Formats: sequence, C-alpha cells, structure tokens
Amino acid sequence: MKKLFRLSTVPVSLNILLKGQLAYLNNFYQVTAVSGPGKDLDEVAEREKVKVFPIEMQRKISPVKDLVSLWQLYKYFRKEKPDIIHSITPKAGLLSMLAGKLAGVPIRVHTFTGLIFPSRSGIMQQLLINMDRLLCLSATHIIPEGEGVKNDLIQYHITKKTLKIIANGNVNGIDTCFFDPACVDELEQSKLKNQLGISPHDFVFVFVGRLVSEKGINELVNAFRILKEKLQNPTEQKIKLLLVGPQEPELDPLKPEVLSEITTKQDIITVGFQQDVRPFFSVSDALVFPSYREGFPNVVMQAGAMGLPAIVTDINGCNEIIKEGENGVIIPPKDSGALELAMQRLVTDQPFLASLQSNARIMIEQRYKQQLVWEALLDEYQKMSK
Repeated sequence: MKKLFRLSTVPVSLNILLKGQLAYLNNFYQVTAVSGPGKDLDEVAEREKVKVFPIEMQRKISPVKDLVSLWQLYKYFRKEKPDIIHSITPKAGLLSMLAGKLAGVPIRVHTFTGLIFPSRSGIMQQLLINMDRLLCLSATHIIPEGEGVKNDLIQYHITKKTLKIIANGNVNGIDTCFFDPACVDELEQSKLKNQLGISPHDFVFVFVGRLVSEKGINELVNAFRILKEKLQNPTEQKIKLLLVGPQEPELDPLKPEVLSEITTKQDIITVGFQQDVRPFFSVSDALVFPSYREGFPNVVMQAGAMGLPAIVTDINGCNEIIKEGENGVIIPPKDSGALELAMQRLVTDQPFLASLQSNARIMIEQRYKQQLVWEALLDEYQKMSK
C-alpha cells in the first residue's frame, strides 16, 4: 500500500480541520500524520487509527529552528520514502515541500487554506510572498481551498502551476449528520433559551468566532444598536444578539464603547467559547458573520447545515458558500450601515427569511458534504499517481 503523509505545523490543525478524513484515506493509503507534538496529535492517532510522527515546527519565522525542522523532515522522508506528502498550513507547507523535494518524494501537495500576505504591507508582505513562491516552486501540486484563494495566488504571481480546487472548496467539508437541527433535543433547546433569556417570539442573530475587531464585531454591535433603535415597537418580539466565542484583548481588542455595550446591554448575550456550537445555532434565526478576512470559514457552513441563513461580508470563502438571495445576504466588509439594513430585512421580511431558511441546509448538503470532499480528494490523489 502506498504511503501518504499529511502535515501541519501544529497538531490541532490535523485534529480539527481534518477530522474523519484521515481515517477515510487510511482505507486506501498507509496514512501518517506529521506535526508538532501534543495531545492533539495523540487524539489523531487514537480517533483516526493512523500512524503519527512528531516534528517540532514554529508558526513564526525562526531561521535556526526552521532549519532544524527542515533537516528532521528531510531525514524522515529519506527513511520512510512516502509516495505523497500533503501539507495544509503555511510553515509546514514551506518546510515539507522543500524537504520533500530534496528527499525525492515524487508527489508533493500543498493546500492553501488562506493567505496572510494580502493583509500585510511593505517588507513583511514581500517576505511572505517570496516564502509562498518558494513553497510552490518546491511542490508538484497546489490546491487552493476556494476561488478567492486561487484568485489571490494568481493576482500576486505566486505560481504558474495549475491551481485546482477540490470539489467546491474547503479542506474537509461538513459532517451534515453531526450538524443537523434534528439532532438537537427540543427539551434541551427550551432549557437553553430559558437560561439565555430568549423568549419564544424573539429574533436571534448569532455570531460564532473570536470576538475581535477583524471579525467585524465593532460593526456588528453598532449595527445591532441602530437596528434596535429603529425597530422599537410594543409587540412581544425582541431582537437579540448572541455572541459565541472568546475575546482576545491582547491581540485584537474591541473598541472600548463596543466592549461596554457587550457587557452591559441585556439584549446582547455572550457565552464565551463553546465546544459544541449546535445548541446555540438551534436557538437562533440567522448567522451574522461580518469578518474582514477568511480562508474558507467552517462556521458559515456549520450554520447552514443547521438550517440558518447567513449575512456575510464579500470576502474569500464567505462569498462562495453564500449565494446572494438564495441562502443568505452578502454585504461589503467594514460597513455597519449595510450590515444593519441586511439584518433589518431578515427581521421584517418574513417571506424572504423563510426562503433563505428553506435553502440553507440543502445548499450545504449539495456542495460541502464531507463524503463528497473526501471522494474528490481521493480521486485527485489517484490521478496524481498515474
């Protein structure tokens, strides 16, 4: 059986992003997961039933440690002689593609799940561009996660190699059996609503992700405040904003006035990080995800699989998962006015909302179901090997 090595810089990427995929591929290849050491790598070995091999790799640029990692990867590849190596994160991609080329690995694949350099400038941007160009030069096959990533690779002249998206994009698809509104117990759903202070007639917008500026939280809270002022009425229905995710004030702090609103307004509900987000989708009416930059956001697909339409910004990934007027609404990034109008339409236009909701899950099943993505990737490996 041929050997397939899947690589990431840190093990959490293999554990979370590729959940289930390695076990599937292990039916056709002898799969080994390679990344930095940690409990996530142990979980991959136990759950996916694949071999694992720890090699420490730094996420940040670290010349001395990077050379050590490169040497270790080279020695390991020379010893094990894999037929295919496939990386999914930037540093693991650069180091493994270089090491694989030096070691004579015949098929060297890298998936770009998102690009850092478009959001940088000056010397740092040029350095990141050159690193990605070197990665692509060393790889035999480049897979962009979606059309937006593909367009950026072309626009910045990163590589002249053929860029082929697997299936409809995304590295692993969505487990539509797990993310299924039918799996949420109605009694537990009712209990959660009571705990969160959500009444039966309330309209709930949910955001899932880090509560930081680059996710558009400042614009979201501002839009929600304006919407509340516009739609003040004596009816029983109230509009709630449910925020699911951690704050990171040391990395990307919110504006002080926004943070104050989040912590003091009763109609803004914060629950912090949650391991299982399905219950919170189940008590909500629509996802709102006004991020500035993404690769291919899982949360938008998860929400869709749970039957929620989404308001997203016109950025990579989001504008591929959401089709305007079919399963959601697309707005410009950093535009709280456009965000407020989109939110207002979902609250006030019931036929429009119902139409979006009816399409939400089926559009995810048709395009991003895990089995479809896995089968398409396996087919691509087999074509590469011919």
